[in-house]
Amino acid sequence: MIDNVKQEVIKLLDKDNSGHGMDHINRVLDLSLKFAEKENANEQVVALIALLHDVDDYKLFGMENAEKLINAKKIMDNCNVDNDIQKQVCDALNNIGYSKRLKGHCPTTLEGKIVSDADMCDALGANGILRVYTYSMKNGKPFFDRNIFPIEDMNAEKYTRKCADSSVCHIFEKTLKLKDLMLTDSGKEESKNRHQIVVDFLYHLFNEENASEWTEYLNNYLK
Repeated sequence: MIDNVKQEVIKLLDKDNSGHGMDHINRVLDLSLKFAEKENANEQVVALIALLHDVDDYKLFGMENAEKLINAKKIMDNCNVDNDIQKQVCDALNNIGYSKRLKGHCPTTLEGKIVSDADMCDALGANGILRVYTYSMKNGKPFFDRNIFPIEDMNAEKYTRKCADSSVCHIFEKTLKLKDLMLTDSGKEESKNRHQIVVDFLYHLFNEENASEWTEYLNNYLK
């Protein structure tokens, strides 16, 4: 059943070039199962949530899909997923994602928390930086513009309204906040090194760009 679900997800996301394709899904799936083993969670439910967590992403499929989970429900129906499990998966999907957290929504089940943490961990570290760059390029935004600083009073409306002005702005507006949003011990531990990779990268970038004002901005941000 899990393999069948994965094949359906591949049909939707295999050609994605925004950082939400199957490479991302597979990394989140692998990390989620690693967390599930440590946290003694239901691995089948974790796998389903991980595989389906982006099939109705508003950035890819629009707000109606995101609100109604149209693709996730269709896939689970087609793959004969038990109704009780479908309910657990949908409940988690409705509460996973940074925009949801900005609205005050948060997964309540262990399985949902695990996938939320794994998804956010994949927005950190080396792959997180690459994914931000990929998404910015797709939306015609530069990686770094020294003249445009991040939005500091970020909220859900501002976050969902438009792509960040640059990859670096996105890193400040979202990425560097993720470490403090982890919900499981496994996520908290995994996110530490990945967070530091992003911080170190920014220091190197600003040094190479001779952008001392941005180094100062980062110093103040981290305080």
